[in-house]
Amino acid sequence: MITRWLGNIFTTPLFYLGSQSISLLWILKILGLLIFVSILARIIKRLLKYRILLSLGISDSNREAISTLISFTLAALGYFIVIQTMGINLASLAVVIGGLGVGIGFGFQDLTRNLISGLTILGERKLKAGDLIEFHDQLGYIREISIRSTVIQTLQGSELIIPNTELTNSVVVNWNYDNCQGRINLEVGVAYGSDLLVVTDILLNSAMMVKEVLDLPAPQVIFSGFGDNALNFVLWAWIDRMDRALIIKSSLLYTIEYNLRQNNITIPFPQRDIWIHHPDSSNKPSLTSELSSSISKNNKPSLNSSLRELLLEFSLFKNFNDLQLLNLIKISNQRYLKAGEILIRQGEYGGFFALILVGEVEAIFQANTTERSFFLFTSGEYFGELPLLLNIPYPTTMKATKNTRLLLINSENFHDLLQEYPFLVEQISQELASRQDRIEISQKQLEEMGLLKKEEINNPILWIRKYFQQFFQ
Repeated sequence: MITRWLGNIFTTPLFYLGSQSISLLWILKILGLLIFVSILARIIKRLLKYRILLSLGISDSNREAISTLISFTLAALGYFIVIQTMGINLASLAVVIGGLGVGIGFGFQDLTRNLISGLTILGERKLKAGDLIEFHDQLGYIREISIRSTVIQTLQGSELIIPNTELTNSVVVNWNYDNCQGRINLEVGVAYGSDLLVVTDILLNSAMMVKEVLDLPAPQVIFSGFGDNALNFVLWAWIDRMDRALIIKSSLLYTIEYNLRQNNITIPFPQRDIWIHHPDSSNKPSLTSELSSSISKNNKPSLNSSLRELLLEFSLFKNFNDLQLLNLIKISNQRYLKAGEILIRQGEYGGFFALILVGEVEAIFQANTTERSFFLFTSGEYFGELPLLLNIPYPTTMKATKNTRLLLINSENFHDLLQEYPFLVEQISQELASRQDRIEISQKQLEEMGLLKKEEINNPILWIRKYFQQFFQ
């Protein structure tokens, strides 16, 4: 009885559309088929984009356009077949559809415009997936162009979903239209009386010292005018990666400031003279003298000492100039450890080269339930080069014995540092030789891991030279 009642509910005609009776069951069937066609079209798009077209060696932007157009065409064809199969004659409904089209057109005009704009973008290919674009002061990569909207992934990691009509009706800067090259402009002001020729030479040389700056087009210096407090210049520099413009600009500014300072050329600042007269001012101690008397004259490095002074304590960097130290600081990060805090445990992979700026780090070997202190690294010393270069775990636990300040350089930056300054290889080799007693203590652990041969560890200078000969090839 219940089955017959339910059957009547689903099969009883609700109304007639032409000669076709419309029931609840008919509506469920057509909705299910339309959803199936939509899912199938999406699957076909992904299959085309990530399998078939990729195997044919087609670029990302072309794959996106081709797969979108094909899937959209198949979906439209599928919808038409489903409607025809379910008994609706579209030709007989032309007048009805035409009448409804006016109302639907007003209701879905934005959707229609976005659809047409999406097809236009895909067809013209002025914007493609993977392009670096600038839209309303937002810089990012086009991740996907769909029929309704375009997804842009910004350099900050967020994603912008922009209706296609906004892209077609607004000014869009495409840094990838031909390539990703672009020009950055740096404004520099120098003091009046500076030698203009020397300033120009410094700016050009500074640009050439930054490896990301292109040789062609060559950097140019523009003397832009006489300012209130400075002679104003503009440096034009072309780079290959506009998405790294801020980072490259920072490197250029560091280099320019250093080179100007080395040539005794000052960068002025707006100055205003203010005269304050107080009759008793001569009888009062100045704030400067009070501060000077309170400053400790202890020259021993502390946790708060300047990073520049601490780095110059290392034999590796004692001949580095300020610019080289700045580059070193930029590729590293600092770490503070409290007394008793462990930096890395025995058997763990570190992936860093560690310099002890201030403090002490103890190397402790742990076996079963016992532990033994092997050696102590103090301020001005470094460790981690062997585990880093050999890609092996630490044979000991590294623990701070007092409040310690470290500078850590990861594997990639450490290799870049050695390539840029090959003389560091010889210094590290000599340091390994001086640590022969410490290396012998770790030798057994490394040999048990099968990661180091005895004849190599007995001659660290020979081993490190062999390693770097392979590294620099």
